[in-house]
Amino acid sequence: MQEKQHIAVIGAGIIGLCNAKSLTDAGFSVTLFDEHGIAEKCSKGNAGHFATEQVFPLAQASLLPKLPSMLLNPKGALRIDWLYLLKALPWFTRFLINMSKSKFSAHTKALRQLNEASLPAYKNLLGAENFKKLIHEDGSLLTFEHEDFKLAAFMAESFRSNGVAVKHLKGDEVFVLEPSLTKNIKQALYFTEVGHSVDPYDLCQAIYKMSEAQGLVFKKDKVARIVPNNNGVMIELASGSKHQFAKVVVSTGAWSKPLAKQLGFKVPIDTERGYHAMVDNSTCLKRPVASADRQFIITPMKQGLRLAGTVEFAGLEAAENMTRATMLLDHAKSLVNGIERQTVKTTWMGHRPSLPDSLPVLNTAPNNKNIVFAFGHQHLGLTQAAITAQIVSQLCLGEKTSIDLTPYRIDRF
Repeated sequence: MQEKQHIAVIGAGIIGLCNAKSLTDAGFSVTLFDEHGIAEKCSKGNAGHFATEQVFPLAQASLLPKLPSMLLNPKGALRIDWLYLLKALPWFTRFLINMSKSKFSAHTKALRQLNEASLPAYKNLLGAENFKKLIHEDGSLLTFEHEDFKLAAFMAESFRSNGVAVKHLKGDEVFVLEPSLTKNIKQALYFTEVGHSVDPYDLCQAIYKMSEAQGLVFKKDKVARIVPNNNGVMIELASGSKHQFAKVVVSTGAWSKPLAKQLGFKVPIDTERGYHAMVDNSTCLKRPVASADRQFIITPMKQGLRLAGTVEFAGLEAAENMTRATMLLDHAKSLVNGIERQTVKTTWMGHRPSLPDSLPVLNTAPNNKNIVFAFGHQHLGLTQAAITAQIVSQLCLGEKTSIDLTPYRIDRF
């Protein structure tokens, strides 16, 4: 590269941070913008699970018969703020359309190609030594509190047929891996090739420090406008200043709709609000343990056990509903021995950026190669951040991308 191009990355969550790291590695001069700070939103308190096994889109027909009970259960995995429902109806309509067999199959293929490349991309981005320090590869469990072994075996085979390494464990086979789990658990799927972080916020900070050492500049400010011009792209900040760049990467998660609209693209993105509760780690869980019946996950963190999950549709502005976090402790007590007397230490809420087909927007703008979009990774932002960053760098370098980006184009809607 004869001239060091200057690129703006908007959004300092895990996606934006990995983008910035990959671009600085590639030799670009990079300025990172975020009005909140480094990893202060969804990336701060997620479950820390690199969920490469989640190759199936959320929009699947098998979900339909479960929806009424999920919505009526006050401790269920799904809540919709009825005041927000009218606004969310277009998203849900698209979500239902994406349940068709053909769309489900196509979207599974698209998720699989990102997920398969995710952990190798992290190893490349972080380097072998940092990867080993920051990411634990101990697998994860998906537990069941019933003895329908045929159903779990069918699920295991569905995963295997889509390239996911999984073992079906029954009875005591589960407790050999995780002795602290209760006898309520009758069987589990053991995903052997997934990982987790014991502090996703620390992971983000580590990536930022690596990039900063290579010259990354961070500006805590809101990007108000993106204006393409003959010299590349000009961005205008909320503070009023204007800055010229060769290219801009939009990685603003659930807050991406206004910037996309400003550039001429109507993107049906909404937020699935997720919660976590922290309790003291008085158990010896070694890996993330998810519940198929209760639809939440327990991840061992350096600060304790993180109980995370649930989906709440209430938009970006509604107040936090922390009962969605504290209720997870009752679920956890049914699954893990030794936390019967524990209380919730802290709670948190974050906005997952979700599109109705469960796929991110990842590509250049069809009318301007100087604008790159990388947002909308729903529940898989942590998982897919490094492979997204690899692709973003390839786009900015003008190279052929590692995977076909057709399924992720911004004008697919």
